[in-house]
Amino acid sequence: MPDPRATTTFAGMSLDALSGGDDTNRRADHLGWRNRLRPRRGPHLPGVSQAVGLLVADRQATADTIVAAPTPLQPIDLTDDARVAEVLDLAVRVGEVVLASGTGVMDTTSQVRFIAATYGLARCDVDVTYDAIRIWADRGPLLPPASTMRIVQYRALDFTRLAAVDRLTRRIRTQVVAPEDARAALDAITSAPHPYHRWTATFGWSLLAAAIAALLGAGVVVAALSFATTAAIDRTNRVLNRYGLPFFFQHMVGGLIAATPAIVLSTLAEPLDIRVDPTLIIAAGITVLLSGLQLVGSVQDAITGAPITATARLLEVVMMTGGIVAGIALALRLGQVAGATVPSIEMTSGRDITDLPVKIAAGAVAALAFALACYAERRALAAAAFGGAAGAISYLLVQHAGFGPVISSGVAATLIGLAGGLMARRALTPPLVVAVAGITPLLPGLSVYRGLYAMLNDEPLLGFDQLLSAFGIGCALAAGVTLGEWCDRTLRRPPILSRFGSLRRPIVRRRRRSNPAH
Repeated sequence: MPDPRATTTFAGMSLDALSGGDDTNRRADHLGWRNRLRPRRGPHLPGVSQAVGLLVADRQATADTIVAAPTPLQPIDLTDDARVAEVLDLAVRVGEVVLASGTGVMDTTSQVRFIAATYGLARCDVDVTYDAIRIWADRGPLLPPASTMRIVQYRALDFTRLAAVDRLTRRIRTQVVAPEDARAALDAITSAPHPYHRWTATFGWSLLAAAIAALLGAGVVVAALSFATTAAIDRTNRVLNRYGLPFFFQHMVGGLIAATPAIVLSTLAEPLDIRVDPTLIIAAGITVLLSGLQLVGSVQDAITGAPITATARLLEVVMMTGGIVAGIALALRLGQVAGATVPSIEMTSGRDITDLPVKIAAGAVAALAFALACYAERRALAAAAFGGAAGAISYLLVQHAGFGPVISSGVAATLIGLAGGLMARRALTPPLVVAVAGITPLLPGLSVYRGLYAMLNDEPLLGFDQLLSAFGIGCALAAGVTLGEWCDRTLRRPPILSRFGSLRRPIVRRRRRSNPAH
């Protein structure tokens, strides 16, 4: 019978030290050695330290704190097949939500494995692909392994649902949550309606297009037309989606609608003596259509060692982009046949430091609008706006310093990934929300249109150059976000992990009271 006076320690560190946070005055007994932890000495700036602490707090994103479970908070009976199946189903359903929202394979795998380990299924193999999650659990030499699989049949940019599942994972990690309670909470999350009305999402997409046009240097007329055009695209595709039209053709219809007002405005600009750049309407429409694709997830999977899923996601991005290009090309050809004036291209970029305050504000509004269109929580909107502003100003300054758009995009995305993780902790929002919203204003919609226009006008070299530039910008944005998040996780590790490297299984040590008689 175990001694009731026995105490449980993690690699020599008591439970109250774990719950006490970063208390460097506590004593730790690690592998038999007793040393007093002393705070590191260095320059101390109270004002700066206080500001940074207020900004990032001391919270970690859930994906950052996924470690090997030290011990099950509420271990289940591994001989109970129904109980094991319930835990495995809970794990893969959580993985389904985060994978459908664009989370990378490695983070999804870690989250699925962690939930299973929390309930005692520590020896698990998890296989995450583009549209499926499989998990096998080893229950020991005397019991057969258990397994389950979940098919991800949808792609939904619902950031509120993603944040709610993130908080549920935090609860499972820090509290004693029974599997049936966690399952009921997950059912409530996945069946809950969107936090905003559908027209609010339409307004968000339309505001995104107007902000992108302003970021590219457009005036009030072009921004207003971009707003109205995107609203028409969103409502039309929503109707087509009810009839089950494949997304390729929905993007094709979106490209057709995006180019039509630009052709009309280009035709009427000279007779009405209006000095505008209609190409910015098409560029804004392309950016909005590209923003819903899982570009970040595809490049992140390729970098972090998930080539199969990365290839599948990248193929989807390429196919959807091809649908957009096909729709725009169809509209331009129809305009030429009808005798209309097709918007020409100008190789001068609107992304320069002229009207810098306006463009910074446009970047912030664009990121906020994208987060709103994806049903992000209200407290995440400010973090997304901050990321968009930071990305816009860093991109403009780096490009003004003489670097090309690819390097400028990579630098800006790295800062967005780093700042996004810090801001997301303050807002208790997954970093993916801030990162994807922050890079949205920098998507290469204008380069895609320039390449398409050159291809249609027998300028293959110029067209190929612009399309290759657009591809490079997209990869730089996704890779920069991945690098920024990696730096963020490396620099802001939990205090316990910073000291001991990883949490370990509990070690039970018996402490006997000294006998006064001796």
